[in-house]
Amino acid sequence: FDLLFERFLNPERVSMPDVDIDFCYERRGEVIEYVKQKYGQDAVGQIITFGTMKSRAVIRDVGRALGFEPAETDRIAKMIPNQPGQSFTVEEAVRDLKDVRELYRQGGRYKQLFDYSMTLEGLSRHSSVHAAGVVIAPGPLDDYVPVCVQTAKNGGNGEEAIYVTQYDMNCLEDAGMLKMDFLGLKTLTVIHDAVQAVKARLGALRHPVSGDEYESIDDVPLDDADVYAMLARGGSAGVFQFESSLAIDKLRAMRCDRFDDLVATNALIRPGPLDSGMTDVYIRRKLGLEPVRYPHPALEPILEPTYGVIVYQEQVMRIANVLAGFSLGEADVLRKAVGKKKADLIAEQLDKFVRQAVERGVDERVARDLAEQIETFGRYGFNKSHSAAYSLVSYHTAWLKCHYPAEFMAALLSSVLSSTDDVVKYIAECRDLPRALPRLDEGIEVLPPDVNESGWKFTAVGGSQIRFGLGAVRGVGEGAVRSIIAARESGGPFTSMFDFLERVDLRALNKRAAEALIAAGAMDSFGHRAQLLAGLDTAYSEIAARKAEEEAGQASLFGGGEAALERVDPELPNVPEWPEQERLAREKEALGFFVSGHPLDRYRWVVQAFDRVNTANLRERPGAAVELACVVTKVQRQISRRDNSEWGKVTVEDFHGTATLLAFKDTWQAVRDILVEDAIVLVRGKVSGRERDEEDPPVFVDEVVPLDGIPASGRLAVQIELPIGAGWDEDVFEKARVLLAEHPGPAPVELCLGSDNGVPAPRFRSRSLTASPDADTLDALGELFGRARVRLVKAGDNGGETPPF
Repeated sequence: FDLLFERFLNPERVSMPDVDIDFCYERRGEVIEYVKQKYGQDAVGQIITFGTMKSRAVIRDVGRALGFEPAETDRIAKMIPNQPGQSFTVEEAVRDLKDVRELYRQGGRYKQLFDYSMTLEGLSRHSSVHAAGVVIAPGPLDDYVPVCVQTAKNGGNGEEAIYVTQYDMNCLEDAGMLKMDFLGLKTLTVIHDAVQAVKARLGALRHPVSGDEYESIDDVPLDDADVYAMLARGGSAGVFQFESSLAIDKLRAMRCDRFDDLVATNALIRPGPLDSGMTDVYIRRKLGLEPVRYPHPALEPILEPTYGVIVYQEQVMRIANVLAGFSLGEADVLRKAVGKKKADLIAEQLDKFVRQAVERGVDERVARDLAEQIETFGRYGFNKSHSAAYSLVSYHTAWLKCHYPAEFMAALLSSVLSSTDDVVKYIAECRDLPRALPRLDEGIEVLPPDVNESGWKFTAVGGSQIRFGLGAVRGVGEGAVRSIIAARESGGPFTSMFDFLERVDLRALNKRAAEALIAAGAMDSFGHRAQLLAGLDTAYSEIAARKAEEEAGQASLFGGGEAALERVDPELPNVPEWPEQERLAREKEALGFFVSGHPLDRYRWVVQAFDRVNTANLRERPGAAVELACVVTKVQRQISRRDNSEWGKVTVEDFHGTATLLAFKDTWQAVRDILVEDAIVLVRGKVSGRERDEEDPPVFVDEVVPLDGIPASGRLAVQIELPIGAGWDEDVFEKARVLLAEHPGPAPVELCLGSDNGVPAPRFRSRSLTASPDADTLDALGELFGRARVRLVKAGDNGGETPPF
């Protein structure tokens, strides 16, 4: 990967380097225990951190001490920006922000609040233990630094004492101690679980096309064209480091096709490079839209992988080494000066660079231009070794998703069990996989949990299904799941609900947990959910009676052994099934989301036409006008304190998660009869741009229409994607023409040549054909062209007029 060891350690480096190592999330505790055993319990400690009073926190703390209402101090605190790149101290806010300055000038309690806050800001507020930091000493730790003792909270038995340094990491560095970060990375757990699942199913990790076998994921080649094609299509959901909309857009825009693109993208999708335009320059040069230029011919080998753009800190070091004769240790001093923005050191090092470059025959103007570039781009330069290491993990996740999507998505879902929103998002991705992997005719089906198949985690079933994990069922603990698995492994599959309850440990699985399993669908193989729940009391009573007889020793009274005590298992009552709406509602209560179905399923094609905006990406669109296809799950009518007008707070859900709608005054009056529970609607509105809403922004409603009216409105077009270079038989198009004629309707028919990669793909609209945008039409077209190639889109939604064909 052309990395420099001197970036990590060199003779000119005064301070010790940071050693950051990522481990499987579930086994991090084992690593710390190993280090303690190897170097001695008293030589290994964790590191203290001190939380300081920053601008917002100090306002809240001082306000509480002065008797302000919490709501008032919260409002004042939020007047001070606290975002990356735009963070103000209290003093700066009073000086530079109009609203804060006016409040300060009112004097009295507000002036006192700000004055005290300015005095206290920056002081240490509390101490805690660094999440990952570990320090290792040559001998007992308290021979070198002061320590304190705390009780272990994680990974221990609750009584284990751990050493914690009383110096923070900066002071430890000054004291000459070696600090390491042992980080638990869930992605490594995902990779491990997916690889183990593949090996369990196939006996080895192998390439599904070539048949090449690999001992570990580290052995897979980094030039797999199918993997890069998936990423270039935007299929990076679940891929480490590349899940954000920004990363997806950049990978598509550059038509990612090599490992160096991943390394560069990891470095370029950061505020500095984005703001400076470096990212777009890289993309334009990669696509041949702009000539690649090198400041000096000698720099071509250094800058060729990044098309002449200085992206990495290592490139700054190599430039200084090649042009100015710096040793790599001296070059690292220059790199550190630029990166840390130390003005006096920058001036000293760049003067040295220009002087020595000129002495070595470089034109002075070129040397000075390069010095300016190094200062400008160098401060944004990213550590290539870091970027390459993360990109390797990214590639491994992408390889698994591309070639073994069921095993990968099962492992990914297991890693986010504690986050309902993430589980919903990845279940939606399972359904939408054909978009990223056109070879799949159908998405990966996520099945409800099953007491005869499920483990604690999600598990792949074959290559096209995933079985829900029992650990995701609310109210069912780890002990209950262990009991279920143990009973299944010792006695074989359960044959009925009664057989199940009789064989598991009911001390671990109480009645409420059994109800949750029924509602989640985990016992669907024994009967429908309504009769299972109706028969649960009888089953528990019968089991209790049998256990009581056993304990009383009744077998000996009759002398007939088991035969004399044989009792008939109770049958399930004959009750009607729950309606779908009730079944899904109970399922969601047990799991937190829908699995066996979704209220939007019958409108799936229509929803996909609007899913560029969904509940999962609203936070990326502050202040934007949006259209959201969703189902209403909760309606709260509120009364305004200001003018007693009624307004509505509505919770909605789509395939990706949930969101909140807010509708006021006339808008609420116009839409309240449509926004009722279980209504399936298209909402038009504006995403909140308020800073306080940045984590979970609501949508301010402008208009709401029922979704079932959209297909007949002419707003949708039937789109067929034709891959460039793919050979199609002429009779396919003739069959399509006949099929469309048999399904007339209001929707225009569009052909899309290729997919959108950076720029919209060319689209052509039929002059004569329109079609009905219903499931029958789309399913039939999917049979001809492949399901992933057919979709509904908003008519003419490509930023311009669609030419006819």
